[in-house]
Amino acid sequence: MDREVTGVGPDAGDREVTGVGPDAGGRPVMNAVAGAGDRATADGGPGAADPAASVGIEIQADGLARVTLRRAQAGNAIGLATARGLLDAARACERAAVRAVLLTGEGKSFCVGGDLREFSRLTGEALEKHLVAVTDALHDALRTFASIDAPMVAAVQGAVAGAGIGLAAAADVTLAADDVTFTAAYTGIGYSPDAGVSWQLPRLVGPKRAMELLLTNRRVPAAEAAMIGLVNRVVPSGELAVEAERTVEALRRGPTAAFGVTRRLVASGQTADLTRHLDDEAGALAAAAASDEGREGVAAFLDKRAPDFTRIPSRP
Repeated sequence: MDREVTGVGPDAGDREVTGVGPDAGGRPVMNAVAGAGDRATADGGPGAADPAASVGIEIQADGLARVTLRRAQAGNAIGLATARGLLDAARACERAAVRAVLLTGEGKSFCVGGDLREFSRLTGEALEKHLVAVTDALHDALRTFASIDAPMVAAVQGAVAGAGIGLAAAADVTLAADDVTFTAAYTGIGYSPDAGVSWQLPRLVGPKRAMELLLTNRRVPAAEAAMIGLVNRVVPSGELAVEAERTVEALRRGPTAAFGVTRRLVASGQTADLTRHLDDEAGALAAAAASDEGREGVAAFLDKRAPDFTRIPSRP
């Protein structure tokens, strides 16, 4: 098996990446699709691997969804199968009305970007059509994750490049291991950004810094990533999984519908004028106060107890 990492990241040339997935233990599971690598279909063409083998989705009975990039031997590079696997996972989360999502990548690196080995097998119009198919699926996945109420936590490690940055930035809470490095990488190979990177970066780190990162492709270590707002927190690499579990579990127990409204308000507030946004906030608050979550939250506060939002079903 070819062990070379073929993503767009600067460390993607000679690093061997290995790893195994998280153990599901004895947790109750409503729906699970486990992947083991890149099982090719009969035609053997680019992107012919099974999406379910590239991206795992496990939805527990308590509403926690685990989405795992499972191409450790390729640095979790994104080709057509991985993009479609992410879309399948996003749609599964949407159908199941999950309460929280945890996004991780197996192996040494979270995601090194696009699968250049896959892309290099095509040229001209065939390559253009292939990349349109990849980005269509990937972008639909990002839109679907953004549209649901459930908040997303991403735990990232190792190399994060290209579309990997887009996945990390799409999460509501992004935790980074202290060994992580971020690199835009696109222009280094003559590409332009995808995966929402050119939309997310200016909003997270500012347009001037975003332009520098996109044009120079310099590596951003974990500490700087936290300082400029690219990630929320940096934790020791050996503690990343535990901290991610703690964070996503706290969100799973929270008011999912209120989280969804909050996610949409923050997103729309980036472009809405203040008057319109204040009106949106007022309407949303009134609806939240009258909801089952709002009533439970206030009752718990007055009763001096912890609210139990998990007894209120998430909406599909």
